[in-house]
Amino acid sequence: MWQSLFQPGIGFGEKILRTIVVYAFLLIGLRLSGKRELSQLNPFDLVVLLLLSNTVQNAIIGNDNSLVGGVVGAAVLLIVNAALVRVLYHYGKLEAIEGKPDTLVRNGRLLRHHLERELITVSELESAARRQGIASLAHVKECKLETGGALTFIQKEPTDEEIRHHEMVGLIAQLDARQRSITEQLASLERKIAGTSGTTP
Repeated sequence: MWQSLFQPGIGFGEKILRTIVVYAFLLIGLRLSGKRELSQLNPFDLVVLLLLSNTVQNAIIGNDNSLVGGVVGAAVLLIVNAALVRVLYHYGKLEAIEGKPDTLVRNGRLLRHHLERELITVSELESAARRQGIASLAHVKECKLETGGALTFIQKEPTDEEIRHHEMVGLIAQLDARQRSITEQLASLERKIAGTSGTTP
């Protein structure tokens, strides 16, 4: 038992090399596949990410089920990632690797060429908006697909003119309701008067 726990199945040099190669491959692959892959907008994206992690697992650990091997692989991943991010940040190249957010909606209008580039359908975008409590894309001031795959929505704030218009529509509706009520009361009163005059000798 102790041997299976602490005796790695492959050498540490091979383990480190495997981990670095797989890390670089995934980094480049996910960057080339676009930000939508990380957003998991539909079941296909989720299935790909789940299978991807399982597929590359053997490429990292090789013929090694030991505890030490797993810990070494995980440590190499963390160290390489931390070092790469630190170096890229120091030289101002982190944004070049991560990419920039893509604007998909501006002032309620869809930017269809951006949607086509990221392979995001309108129904997927509407579904993401509803999850954030926005009933329609027409109410969206701006929607961005962030570098991490998240969709962020900024809702439109009503202008002073739209607020005044809404208030006027409400007042007109109240006046209309009162007018209907007064008309119904007058009609009822006329019927009573007509009924009273018809019964008098």
